Amino acid sequence: MRTDVRFPTNGLQLAGHLYLPEDGDGPFAAVVIGHQTTGVKEQSPAVYAARLVEEGFAALTFDAAFQGESEGTPRGLEDPFQRAEDFRAAVSYLATRPEVDSDRIGVMGVCGSGAYVPYAAQTDHRMKAVAGVSGTDVPSFFRGADPEGWQRMVANSGNLRSAEAAGEPAATFAVLPEKADADTPAPTAEFIDYYKTPRGGHPRSTGDVVVRSADLLDQFDSFADVAKIAPRPLLMIAGTEAVTRGFSERAVADSPGNAELFLVDGATHVDLYDRDQYVTPAVAKLVEFFGKHLV
Repeated sequence: MRTDVRFPTNGLQLAGHLYLPEDGDGPFAAVVIGHQTTGVKEQSPAVYAARLVEEGFAALTFDAAFQGESEGTPRGLEDPFQRAEDFRAAVSYLATRPEVDSDRIGVMGVCGSGAYVPYAAQTDHRMKAVAGVSGTDVPSFFRGADPEGWQRMVANSGNLRSAEAAGEPAATFAVLPEKADADTPAPTAEFIDYYKTPRGGHPRSTGDVVVRSADLLDQFDSFADVAKIAPRPLLMIAGTEAVTRGFSERAVADSPGNAELFLVDGATHVDLYDRDQYVTPAVAKLVEFFGKHLV
């Protein structure tokens, strides 16, 4: 019961997949599911959508603007403010569907979307329940890896905008090398094992990001106002071995009693993308969470 759909956001058309349960006529409670940074809807969002629809939820996955099958140039732009707007647009689209109960819409995201979703939900009260899986504040992640290199990218972003205005193509950088070697840090190696192999690789998940995304990302803080989500519930799911676990811990710590941290024992960041032994307990928690709060 998967249907290709399109819906607007800031003058662009987003490409999505709408999943509907085979049993029942609805209207169903629904969950918007966002993809990881440099990812597409056919990757982790499809894994979680298939599980949630089996439990009676409708699910909407989509490609972010400037990425995947969605519109927007330059391709590969990572605009965190637009990413948040995409989630608002997805909720608006679901609210128009007769199969969906517009008063029972939740949102969740994986990796970068696991931080964009809480940001969008801070002021969009249509999002009745909010969840992140391996949630990652993207600028903090990049900044932490190479603070000086990151600031050089930010400082050069204006020059790159001028170059684009003069007709030059947008400069991009590859987030990951094509292969890991003995010197590759373990967190990087696990991303390579997913994105650069048949395990999780997808032709539209290029791994290339527009360099001048840095000046947009550098002004963004996913969790600065996370307390605004309250009293609506927030669930952050992370692996005990995830390098990004701290982002989920911060989101919950900065929330006023409405948030829960659920740790999946033994899981790394990328394990929660697709590995069944870790996805299964995460999905069980999500079903419990959305089942309780999308009533």
